[in-house]
Amino acid sequence: MATGLKLNNVSKVYQEGNHHVTALDDVSLSVKPGEFVAVVGPSGSGKSTFLSIAGALLQATSGVVEINGQDLSGLSAKALSNLRVQEIGFILQTSNLIPYLNVFDQLLLVKKMSGSVSKSDKTYANELLESLGLDERLKNFPDQLSGGERQRTAIARAFMNNPSMILADEPTASLDTSRSHEVVQLISKEVKSRNKAAIMVTHDERMLQYCDNVYRMEDGRLQKESPTHV
Repeated sequence: MATGLKLNNVSKVYQEGNHHVTALDDVSLSVKPGEFVAVVGPSGSGKSTFLSIAGALLQATSGVVEINGQDLSGLSAKALSNLRVQEIGFILQTSNLIPYLNVFDQLLLVKKMSGSVSKSDKTYANELLESLGLDERLKNFPDQLSGGERQRTAIARAFMNNPSMILADEPTASLDTSRSHEVVQLISKEVKSRNKAAIMVTHDERMLQYCDNVYRMEDGRLQKESPTHV
C-alpha cells in the first residue's frame, strides 16, 4: 500500500578540499498520497539537493529516506533505478520530449523502458492524454505543440507508469503566466484524482495557491510556512 514519502533528519554534506559544505541540514518531511507540497527558496538554498535525494538520484549523508515504507539506504544501484522507473514520475523545467516521437509514443516509451507495452497501457495513455486535454494531439510531434502542450505531455508521461510519487522541478520555468497557472492546476488535479504524493520545487510563489502545504528552504534547512503565508 502506498504511504508516500518520508524524510527523517536527512542531511547532505559535500567535501570541498579541506572544507565541508552542508547542502541539506537535518531535514524532515512527510508527504502522503493525495498531498501536493511546494518547496520554495532562493537559488543555492538546497532545493535541488533535496529533490535529488527525494527522487532517489542522490544518497543522503545521514538520516532516513523512505518511499512507501521502504528505506532507500539499503538498496543497490539497480534496485534504485527500478524504483525510480516504477515509483517516481519526474516533471522537469523543460518538457524534455524526444523530437522524433509523437505525443502518444512519448508515453508508450515509458512502458517500453520497464517492459513491454500492453493494450491496457495504450488505453491508459489515451485516458491520461484526454484528461490533460491532449486527445486531439496524439499524433503531433513536439515541434508542432505549444509550450503548454509540451509541458502537459510531460505531465502525462510522468503519470504513465502509475507511480506513487510525482516530483516537479520548476515545471513553469519556461512558461508564461497563463500557461503556468494551467500547468500547475493540472498537476494538482491529477495528484488529487490519482492519489499521488507530490512535491513541486518552484521560485514562482503565485503557484502556491494550488498546493496543500508550503515549505521554505534556506541554507539547507526546511521550515513549514504558516497558512497565512500561503
